[in-house]
Amino acid sequence: MQTAISVTASAPVIGMPRRRVIGAYLEEARSECLRYMRAPGFMLPIMLFPAMFYLLFGVLMAKSNGAEAARYLLASYGVFGVMSPGLFGFGVSLALERDGGLLTFKRALPMPPGAYLLGKMLMAMAAAGVVILLLMAMALLLGHVTLNPLQAIALLLAGTLGVLPFCALGMFVGTLIKGQGAPGMLQLIYLPMSFLSGLWMPLPMLPKFLQQIAPVWPSYHLNMLALAAVGMSKGSLLGHALVLVGFAAAFLLMAARRLRRHG
Repeated sequence: MQTAISVTASAPVIGMPRRRVIGAYLEEARSECLRYMRAPGFMLPIMLFPAMFYLLFGVLMAKSNGAEAARYLLASYGVFGVMSPGLFGFGVSLALERDGGLLTFKRALPMPPGAYLLGKMLMAMAAAGVVILLLMAMALLLGHVTLNPLQAIALLLAGTLGVLPFCALGMFVGTLIKGQGAPGMLQLIYLPMSFLSGLWMPLPMLPKFLQQIAPVWPSYHLNMLALAAVGMSKGSLLGHALVLVGFAAAFLLMAARRLRRHG
């Protein structure tokens, strides 16, 4: 008996073949996309809310200021729009799934531990891309904004990749708050951050002390990248990109630590 136990204990653990690992990631991403597409009550507000804001303030009310105002607001409301899939797509759903035991169930499945988070991340990036494309279509057709192909691609990339820091922040909040309290807490983060970053109005229109603390928020740095993408800002962008990468890494590590400890 001791020999059998010894042999069994020393036997190497055979991992999943690479093909099955990749298939698990793809299947989890597909299931996340299907789950959110079947919940229009969750996805439609995320996509249509920034479009309604841009239509009202970026197209209708900005006509007297010309196409440049519509161009500026395309970038800022684009950032406002892509924040939402990251914060709410991660934060609310993660909090609810922790409460319901789905996260514990997924941990018991024979799948890579990162597939669940990667699926949510890809869904948030897809939703952010749709938001940017919708706003660009409105800007081109209704706001008389002109964008060359390089600017359009740069803005789309800024939106789809720029959602990742907000995914990390939403994930961290989702590990702290119960499911019922997550939407309210995230709103308290989402709306003030948008205003204080100059997304609703240019920063020079805000009080001086608010302008000075604007770089604290990740949305400010993403807004600088979006404005540069549409030709409204010049200068070095590396610092803004590094701040966003550091912000995403810090909150991802804190969220992963809490998930390991508290589930």
